[in-house]
Amino acid sequence: MARKISFINYKGGVGKTSLIVNLAACLAQEGQRVLLFDFDTQSNASIWLLRLERWNKINALGEGAIYSIFHPGTARVKDLIIPSVVEGKSGEKLLPGLDLVPTAFNLVDLESEYDSDPKHPAYAIFQQQLAEVEANYDYILFDCPPNILRAAQCGIFCSNEVYVPANPDALSLIGFTLLIEKLGKFHQLSASFRQVEMGPPAQVRGVIFNSIKANVDIEVPKMRMQLRMNQYRTARRVAQNAKIFNTQVRDAMVVRRAVTLGLPVALVGQESQQEDNVAHDYRQATAELMNHAPDV
Repeated sequence: MARKISFINYKGGVGKTSLIVNLAACLAQEGQRVLLFDFDTQSNASIWLLRLERWNKINALGEGAIYSIFHPGTARVKDLIIPSVVEGKSGEKLLPGLDLVPTAFNLVDLESEYDSDPKHPAYAIFQQQLAEVEANYDYILFDCPPNILRAAQCGIFCSNEVYVPANPDALSLIGFTLLIEKLGKFHQLSASFRQVEMGPPAQVRGVIFNSIKANVDIEVPKMRMQLRMNQYRTARRVAQNAKIFNTQVRDAMVVRRAVTLGLPVALVGQESQQEDNVAHDYRQATAELMNHAPDV
């Protein structure tokens, strides 16, 4: 059974997309079958992994992107999967096992122009279609925007776990706090659409400090985040084994270069000790994720 995981924080700019793209790549390198859904209208994960020229074609036509499943008869999730999405310049598959369902800028219409049926909301439509393919994967990851509107709801409704990328600052703590509030309200809203076989609604199971600048002391922000996590654990508003990851992902120039090259960091040549360190961080965070088994 696939582990279905949403990555979200109500604070933007925490390096969420760089984290999820590189964790997905490391999982694939470990032999896991991974499907990544881009539910962020900015399309950063899609542009990164497809490169701009491939993504531009999808964006220009609006076909092949996730929004098309919400128009009956247009497409289904299984039709949108781009297998082994990471390609070299000659089209060779560089990372077998990492598949992508891309998004385009038209996903914003899901929030504004989509005529939603209250008896069949977007997240229920998505869940029914995801069920057709989820047995093909070990991990299904959802890159969610910093809100719980319709696009993010699709990922969260289908997830078994939620992880929160964070920076060592007060705004990340505020974003985490707001996320917990909004999660609880969405779970109440969607309860009547939840099928028994889906299991309980996803709770936050971890916080991952990410994109940490050199010489930044994170001990005080980490302590404050831990105190808030403990409060929520006591109140049963996060998973009982929720934790702050031991791995702290450092910032490095190679991450920006990887975006330009259309490659995960793991496939970019390491030219300095700093760059090798951040690749190591992603591998360590991936191992920690794999070992952080869901509650039984």
